[in-house]
Amino acid sequence: MEIIGSGLDATEIARMAAAIERYGERFVGRVFTDEEVRYCRGKRNAGPSFAARFAAKEAAMKALGTGHSHGVFWRGIEVVRRGGPPQLRFHGGAAARFAAMGATHSLLTLTHSQDLAIAHVLLLRD
Repeated sequence: MEIIGSGLDATEIARMAAAIERYGERFVGRVFTDEEVRYCRGKRNAGPSFAARFAAKEAAMKALGTGHSHGVFWRGIEVVRRGGPPQLRFHGGAAARFAAMGATHSLLTLTHSQDLAIAHVLLLRD
Protein backbone atom coordinates (compact mmCIF):
# COMPACT_ATOMS: atom_id res chain seq x y z
CA MET A 1 0.00 0.00 0.00
CA GLU A 2 1.04 3.55 -0.74
CA ILE A 3 0.22 6.65 1.33
CA ILE A 4 -1.34 9.24 -0.98
CA GLY A 5 -2.72 11.69 1.57
CA SER A 6 -2.08 12.69 5.15
CA GLY A 7 -3.82 15.17 7.42
CA LEU A 8 -3.50 16.17 11.06
CA ASP A 9 -5.70 18.48 13.12
CA ALA A 10 -6.08 19.57 16.74
CA THR A 11 -9.35 21.07 17.98
CA GLU A 12 -9.82 22.79 21.32
CA ILE A 13 -12.56 20.97 23.23
CA ALA A 14 -13.76 24.12 25.05
CA ARG A 15 -14.02 26.01 21.76
CA MET A 16 -16.12 23.23 20.22
CA ALA A 17 -18.40 23.11 23.29
CA ALA A 18 -18.79 26.89 23.13
CA ALA A 19 -19.73 26.76 19.43
CA ILE A 20 -22.36 24.12 20.15
CA GLU A 21 -23.67 26.15 23.09
CA ARG A 22 -23.79 29.36 21.07
CA TYR A 23 -25.13 28.10 17.73
CA GLY A 24 -27.00 24.98 18.89
CA GLU A 25 -28.67 22.59 16.49
CA ARG A 26 -27.99 24.81 13.49
CA PHE A 27 -24.25 24.29 13.96
CA VAL A 28 -24.49 20.62 14.95
CA GLY A 29 -26.72 19.77 11.97
CA ARG A 30 -24.47 21.61 9.53
CA VAL A 31 -21.27 19.88 10.66
CA PHE A 32 -22.18 16.42 11.98
CA THR A 33 -24.22 13.54 10.58
CA ASP A 34 -27.17 12.13 12.51
CA GLU A 35 -25.14 9.05 13.45
CA GLU A 36 -22.26 11.19 14.76
CA VAL A 37 -24.67 13.28 16.83
CA ARG A 38 -26.27 10.14 18.33
CA TYR A 39 -22.85 8.74 19.22
CA CYS A 40 -21.58 11.96 20.82
CA ARG A 41 -24.78 12.67 22.74
CA GLY A 42 -24.67 9.13 24.08
CA LYS A 43 -21.54 10.04 26.01
CA ARG A 44 -21.65 11.50 29.54
CA ASN A 45 -19.54 14.43 28.29
CA ALA A 46 -20.20 15.00 24.58
CA GLY A 47 -17.63 17.82 24.12
CA PRO A 48 -14.52 15.69 23.56
CA SER A 49 -16.36 13.39 21.13
CA PHE A 50 -17.70 16.29 19.06
CA ALA A 51 -14.25 17.93 19.07
CA ALA A 52 -12.55 14.68 17.98
CA ARG A 53 -14.98 14.27 15.09
CA PHE A 54 -14.49 17.88 14.05
CA ALA A 55 -10.71 17.34 14.08
CA ALA A 56 -11.16 14.18 12.01
CA LYS A 57 -13.15 16.07 9.38
CA GLU A 58 -10.48 18.80 9.23
CA ALA A 59 -7.69 16.22 9.00
CA ALA A 60 -9.55 14.33 6.25
CA MET A 61 -10.02 17.55 4.25
CA LYS A 62 -6.28 18.14 4.49
CA ALA A 63 -5.54 14.57 3.40
CA LEU A 64 -7.92 15.00 0.45
CA GLY A 65 -6.04 18.19 -0.45
CA THR A 66 -9.21 20.26 -0.74
CA GLY A 67 -9.91 21.90 2.57
CA HIS A 68 -13.54 22.92 2.78
CA SER A 69 -13.97 23.39 -0.99
CA HIS A 70 -14.30 21.51 -4.30
CA GLY A 71 -17.55 19.92 -3.14
CA VAL A 72 -16.05 18.61 0.12
CA PHE A 73 -18.26 19.63 3.02
CA TRP A 74 -18.50 18.78 6.73
CA ARG A 75 -21.23 16.16 6.48
CA GLY A 76 -19.49 14.51 3.52
CA ILE A 77 -16.90 13.14 5.94
CA GLU A 78 -18.30 10.91 8.66
CA VAL A 79 -16.65 9.19 11.61
CA VAL A 80 -18.26 5.82 12.30
CA ARG A 81 -17.78 3.29 15.07
CA ARG A 82 -18.63 -0.32 14.32
CA GLY A 83 -17.17 -2.27 17.23
CA GLY A 84 -13.54 -1.38 16.78
CA PRO A 85 -11.44 1.66 16.00
CA PRO A 86 -13.14 4.70 14.46
CA GLN A 87 -13.31 4.73 10.69
CA LEU A 88 -14.06 7.31 8.03
CA ARG A 89 -16.93 7.13 5.61
CA PHE A 90 -16.93 9.54 2.66
CA HIS A 91 -20.07 10.90 0.96
CA GLY A 92 -20.81 13.19 -1.98
CA GLY A 93 -17.92 15.42 -3.05
CA ALA A 94 -15.58 13.90 -0.47
CA ALA A 95 -16.27 10.41 -1.88
CA ALA A 96 -15.69 11.70 -5.41
CA ARG A 97 -12.36 13.27 -4.43
CA PHE A 98 -11.33 10.08 -2.56
CA ALA A 99 -12.03 8.03 -5.73
CA ALA A 100 -10.36 10.57 -8.05
CA MET A 101 -7.18 10.31 -5.98
CA GLY A 102 -7.24 6.55 -6.46
CA ALA A 103 -7.58 6.01 -2.72
CA THR A 104 -8.78 2.59 -1.64
CA HIS A 105 -8.52 2.81 2.17
CA SER A 106 -8.34 5.36 4.94
CA LEU A 107 -6.94 5.14 8.44
CA LEU A 108 -8.07 7.37 11.29
CA THR A 109 -6.56 7.89 14.73
CA LEU A 110 -8.36 9.97 17.36
CA THR A 111 -7.18 11.00 20.80
CA HIS A 112 -7.96 13.71 23.28
CA SER A 113 -6.69 15.22 26.48
CA GLN A 114 -8.59 17.51 28.81
CA ASP A 115 -8.07 20.44 26.42
CA LEU A 116 -7.43 19.12 22.90
CA ALA A 117 -8.86 16.56 20.50
CA ILE A 118 -6.40 15.39 17.85
CA ALA A 119 -7.03 13.43 14.65
CA HIS A 120 -4.65 11.96 12.10
CA VAL A 121 -5.87 10.65 8.73
CA LEU A 122 -3.97 8.62 6.15
CA LEU A 123 -5.35 7.91 2.70
CA LEU A 124 -3.96 4.77 1.06
CA ARG A 125 -3.89 3.24 -2.39
CA ASP A 126 -3.39 -0.49 -3.04
